[in-house]
Amino acid sequence: MSVTYPKGFQASGVTAGCKPSGLPDLGLLVGEPGTMVAGLFTTNRVEAAPVTIGRARLRAGGSPRAVVVNSGQANAATGARGVADALAITARTGALLGLEDDTVLPSSTGVIGEPLHMERLLPALPTVVEALSKEGGAEFARAIMTTDTVDKQATAEAAGVRVGGCAKGVGMIAPDLATMLAFITTDAAIAQDDLHRLADEVLKPRFNAFTVDGSTSTNDTVLLFASGAAGHDRVGPGSGAWTAISGALAGLADDLVRQLIGDGEGVGHVVVVDVEGAHTEADARIVARAVADSPLVKTAAFGGDPNPGRILQAVGASGVGFEPTSLSVRIGDAVVAEAGVIPAAYFAPASELAERARRQMKDAEIPVAVSIGDGPGRARVFGCDLSYEYVRINGEYTT
Repeated sequence: MSVTYPKGFQASGVTAGCKPSGLPDLGLLVGEPGTMVAGLFTTNRVEAAPVTIGRARLRAGGSPRAVVVNSGQANAATGARGVADALAITARTGALLGLEDDTVLPSSTGVIGEPLHMERLLPALPTVVEALSKEGGAEFARAIMTTDTVDKQATAEAAGVRVGGCAKGVGMIAPDLATMLAFITTDAAIAQDDLHRLADEVLKPRFNAFTVDGSTSTNDTVLLFASGAAGHDRVGPGSGAWTAISGALAGLADDLVRQLIGDGEGVGHVVVVDVEGAHTEADARIVARAVADSPLVKTAAFGGDPNPGRILQAVGASGVGFEPTSLSVRIGDAVVAEAGVIPAAYFAPASELAERARRQMKDAEIPVAVSIGDGPGRARVFGCDLSYEYVRINGEYTT
């Protein structure tokens, strides 16, 4: 039941008629009184209206406990009309729930620039409110999908409390502070400041650790809700319960990220890039993202061609300083570069080294390990191949 697995939450998903497919496109998640929320949002300067409103409502120190999500239209690059539309939706939803406007957060995903279909969304709001259920997590997860082929849901349990979550997003993904849409719930009792800390320290690094196409979305949002409905004492940093819940959230986020990258638009191979030996973790992440985002590495993954020169090029062009003689690269267990040099044996006829690398490139998950020195910085980023299907999907996205 994903977001409704923890106690204190209800959710629903219905069809308002805003997507050409006719599939569910309007979702609602509501926490019981006392629910707290923390949020992470895109750093794209062209942010969507719901991001602007959501960020402002959380900064204002209010107590939002609901989010209404539409899929089909992103409500981005829609100007004053987009803000007015989002405010109208949260106001109407709040009225139907008996809540103040600012306790409802808006969220949208879909085509950028296309105005919301208010003539369909507003009449559908009573239906989505009436459909709220403690078993409605799956319907909510399906309603937030766009080009996703499957819904993404996960649950976990630790220290007597539950966590649940769902996410969507298969294209325009290169997270920076947050990514796509993700909604995570727990029935633990957690203070507002501590909930923000969990979002920053546990969720942010994980939802930043994958990239489909190097494109940071205008709508990226991750919301973490805590209802306190488990009935236990408040959880705070330094306690055993805090450690357990942090671990459960980390595992759930990792699960959702693997589901997201596995369902990326046109994805046939997931590329797992591990970088070590950098001066800092930030440097290691930059290098890993450079490899994962490289069109040349992505197309090589699609074609099953190890071509180590493409990986070296991406590392060297990342902007991170290192000595070329300290660079080594492995594809699976095949060392395809050492001390900055690709072994001559790699290019020999019937090369056993090249064949081992090629076999690894045909797997669904391709591990690439890069070392750039002996520093403490290390990071992992999930990437994927670039296929004909990705080009087809995005070549006809609005047609």
